[in-house]
Amino acid sequence: MSMKHAPATQRNREPIREVLEQELSGSGTLLEIAAGTGEHAVYLSRTLQGWQWQPTDPDPEAIASIAAWREAEGAPNLKSPIQLDAAAERWPVTKADAILCVNMTHISPPAATRGLFAASGRLLGEGAPLLIYGPFLEAGVQTAASNLGFDASLKARDPAWGLREVSWLDELAAANGLERTARHAMPANNLILVYRKK
Repeated sequence: MSMKHAPATQRNREPIREVLEQELSGSGTLLEIAAGTGEHAVYLSRTLQGWQWQPTDPDPEAIASIAAWREAEGAPNLKSPIQLDAAAERWPVTKADAILCVNMTHISPPAATRGLFAASGRLLGEGAPLLIYGPFLEAGVQTAASNLGFDASLKARDPAWGLREVSWLDELAAANGLERTARHAMPANNLILVYRKK
């Protein structure tokens, strides 16, 4: 079995679930981008059973981990993972009723975030949400020292990585027919930003 573990998942899965329950109404297909180990997919799909949960990731090792978690603990509404690079111009998915992206924007090149917004503009119907979780930089909001240190360590690992400005995400949203409708403060100086298709 190739089940991987991300310690942060245990800490943030409940706060993420609470926001999803506020922001998601009805049912449909939720597309999870950069699903990583698959632990969020297993936990959240079990608690949001009205939704068909489609996990994706660009990394074959992550795909194997998601598949292993699904086989071991997956609910019936958790679908087989799909390999998907957010930066790609064409995605192997044509429609989604909601999109969730946890901890990707800061550990990927800007092209991945641009691709995420472009695809959200194509795939989501009117009023449907894109929910993005992670640490961000905000104008007029003091950045926690831990986040500044994290940003520096990310850039040392890869100059294309780093915490993104919320204003930049808002611009990408506007350019792709979305607008920010909510900002949820989360534990450990993270946020969930909610964008909805206009």
